[in-house]
Amino acid sequence: MHGGIHGILRKVSVSLDEGVKDSNIPIRQNVYGLNRYTEKPPGTFFMFVWEALQDLTLIILMVCAVVSIGVGIATEGWPKGMDDGVGILISIVLVVVVTAISDYRQALQFKDLDREKKKIFVQVTRDKKRQKVSIYDLVVGDIVHLSIGDQVPADGFFISGYSLLIDESSLSGESEPVNVYEEKPFLLSGTKVQDGSGIMLVTTVGMRTKWGKLMTALSEEEEDETPLQVKLNGVAIIIGKIGLTFAVLTFSVLAVRFLVEKILNNEITDWSSTDAVILLNYFAIAVTIIVVAVPEGLLLAATLSLAFAMKKLMNDRALVRHLSACETMGSASCICTDKTGTLTTNHMVVNKIWICGKPLDVKGNESKEILSSEISGASSILLQVIFQNTSSEVVMEDGKTSILGTPTELALLEFGLLLGGDFDAVRREVNIHKVEPFNFVRKKMSVLVDHPHGGKRAFCKGASEIVLRMCNKFIDFNGESVILSLEQVKNITDVINSFASEALRTLCLAFKNIDDSSIENEIPDDGYTLIAVVGIKDPVRPGVKDAVQTCLAAGITVRMVTGDNLNTAKAIAKECGILTEDGLAIEGQEFHNMSPEQKKAVIPRIQVMAQSLPLDKHTLVKTLRDEFGEVVAVTGDGTNDAPALHEADIGLAMGIAGTEVAKESADVIILDDNFKTIVNVARWGRSVYVNIQKFVQFQLTVNVVALIINFVSACVSGSAPLTAVQLLWVNMIMDPLGALALATEPPNDGLMKRPPVGRDSSFITKAMWRNIIGQSIYQLIVLGVLNFYGKQLLGLSGSDATEVLDTVIFNAFVFCQVFNEINSRDIEKKNIFVGMFDSRVFLGVVVCTVAFQVIIVEFLGAFASTVPLSWQLWLLCILLGSVSMLVAVVLKNPCRRFRFVANLDKGSEADKKRC
Repeated sequence: MHGGIHGILRKVSVSLDEGVKDSNIPIRQNVYGLNRYTEKPPGTFFMFVWEALQDLTLIILMVCAVVSIGVGIATEGWPKGMDDGVGILISIVLVVVVTAISDYRQALQFKDLDREKKKIFVQVTRDKKRQKVSIYDLVVGDIVHLSIGDQVPADGFFISGYSLLIDESSLSGESEPVNVYEEKPFLLSGTKVQDGSGIMLVTTVGMRTKWGKLMTALSEEEEDETPLQVKLNGVAIIIGKIGLTFAVLTFSVLAVRFLVEKILNNEITDWSSTDAVILLNYFAIAVTIIVVAVPEGLLLAATLSLAFAMKKLMNDRALVRHLSACETMGSASCICTDKTGTLTTNHMVVNKIWICGKPLDVKGNESKEILSSEISGASSILLQVIFQNTSSEVVMEDGKTSILGTPTELALLEFGLLLGGDFDAVRREVNIHKVEPFNFVRKKMSVLVDHPHGGKRAFCKGASEIVLRMCNKFIDFNGESVILSLEQVKNITDVINSFASEALRTLCLAFKNIDDSSIENEIPDDGYTLIAVVGIKDPVRPGVKDAVQTCLAAGITVRMVTGDNLNTAKAIAKECGILTEDGLAIEGQEFHNMSPEQKKAVIPRIQVMAQSLPLDKHTLVKTLRDEFGEVVAVTGDGTNDAPALHEADIGLAMGIAGTEVAKESADVIILDDNFKTIVNVARWGRSVYVNIQKFVQFQLTVNVVALIINFVSACVSGSAPLTAVQLLWVNMIMDPLGALALATEPPNDGLMKRPPVGRDSSFITKAMWRNIIGQSIYQLIVLGVLNFYGKQLLGLSGSDATEVLDTVIFNAFVFCQVFNEINSRDIEKKNIFVGMFDSRVFLGVVVCTVAFQVIIVEFLGAFASTVPLSWQLWLLCILLGSVSMLVAVVLKNPCRRFRFVANLDKGSEADKKRC
């Protein structure tokens, strides 16, 4: 109907050789639309304000405030009667605004990260050049080149290709991949290339694609709660129930005492609006106790810490796709890493070659003449296998030669150009009939082309041990094909091992002539003639050895899992510090053939697994997790790594070398493919976990003291020393400000000098309980003494003695929290000032807290039920708060002085060592 693919090309005004012209792109975008999908609009700041106002306890407090204002004006007149109610309303507004700002900033940050996740590039032909462009810049008429692991970027038609297999499960739900060819040419946006390669014509973009229509019918996917957030939710519910119980008891005690007093004074039948205000204030105090007790700050701290870590990691070239990965990486006890590009630079060059029966060094241009003379008999066939058996392109741009393709092919093509080869001329010599692209199962790439003298010729390149087994001849020093004897196979194997021991990746290049009587277009698997063995140098990345040592010091085992030759892998592993004297280097096939019992016996010693298949990696990861309880991080870059990335606790895909399928399966994308970045993710993961522990320790101390002091005071004296407004201010210090201060602390070097947190370890450790209980006891003693004996001890008298004492109690309580916030910077160590002055957020929060406390006490007494204090009383409050730092030193050094405290930590070997 449309005249086939060429008819469609004419209709969209595109030449197959030239592609879309850059000058036509704006016109095509206007006519056919942009390749973008409609997204849910980001929430506005006022939406987050409205969300914060939905909190039930805040709604109850607002009602209390309004009633308090009404009753107050009726009894005390305007404006004095408004003070208590307005004070509560101002506190509520502050809490809502700070919470909304925090949530809004996080939402913007996650939006930015989400945008980074969707950055995908494809190769297109435009203006006669093959180039990389973002999928968002694609237009109708673009000629797109697809290879294994790519995502199909738009709807379109298959033009040409080899063995193209498409995974359409994201659209159809069918698990079986679909073959795409001339008779079945439809390609759909959002599907993945599982095998083969091809060229497609883009015919539909953006919301008009099938994927775009599906996206309009679906709501935006919500991020699941992380395991730590779920755990914190449980803690929050328990604490909330305790707080509710204390609130009910406090209100009941205050109300009962009030009623008893009225009965004793024979006033039970005489009720006034003042009595109503008193009961209303009791109720407000009870509700505020719930506000303080319900630790919504726990989830806020977790989200803040994760968001902060994700932003910092983004700057450090790691994109966290799933929140849970950031915290889980902090518990990682084992990293199974690739070699190429992760431990090495992925900048490859041919360093040695065995050809015509002899090994030769390759040292750039200075070797050109020597190589040309030494291999003259095989140079023609060598250039053919390099230039015809490749999926890469050599392009000229601004007078410079550039190569689009994988690092391995780049090294081979650069070597071919060094020998004086003409890429385009050699490619034009023959027609390509069939291609079997490289994948991690075949470990080779083959191509079937026309033979210049009739028949066909197959070229093959790949892992040396596989391709060598396919050969029965080789090209000798005369350039002649001769039979490959067992002795010569041994000699060539020795050459391969020699190259590998020098940390070179080895590839064999081979060919086979096929006469016309052979089965058409079938690429054979044997009977090849070996042309050459090339040794490709891929240097170890600077700093990798130090990063591996950091992992080992942190209790993280590093295992190399690679498809490369065993000797190459061992040489690189030794250079990186992965393979030790008592470690085991094993081949994937040997591991695969072991029984489950044998695998279980050798896995603890395995440090290198070479010549492995993706299935071997998957089995290793699954066994480490299921049988040994390890928290496993796995790196992967290929499509076939997806199962192992899924199986692992943390999947790490490579941003440069990784396929879109691998990235889609991963939790974290390492944008620079560098092992040091992986270690940095682990460091930040530990920081997230520890920061939230610090905040929980701080918050639980505040909760315990606030609940007990108000309850005990209500029982004994019939009044609560901390009013509703004061408790709301404490809640502000504890939740949004405390979370901001403690949950955003950057990681310190000490984090990577302790073992990882176990999978089933308790979140609230014994050291945390020690600090919480010790600090709570100190604060309760101080506040209790002030509450019951303060007037005598401080010599307070006169009509305002009670107001002054209540202000001192409130002020001392707040300063205890300020200094305990500083204590909480390190759960274990006595010196809590290390790095404090580098943490601007922490310092800012502490300074703001103190400044606002001064303003509240000295200038907002009408609203906060406080009176201005003398400098002596200010000094006393600060002194009482600062003593909590001495208490922390004693608590953190129990082994020498206080054995009864040490008993709290009996089970913790790590704690005893730190003492």
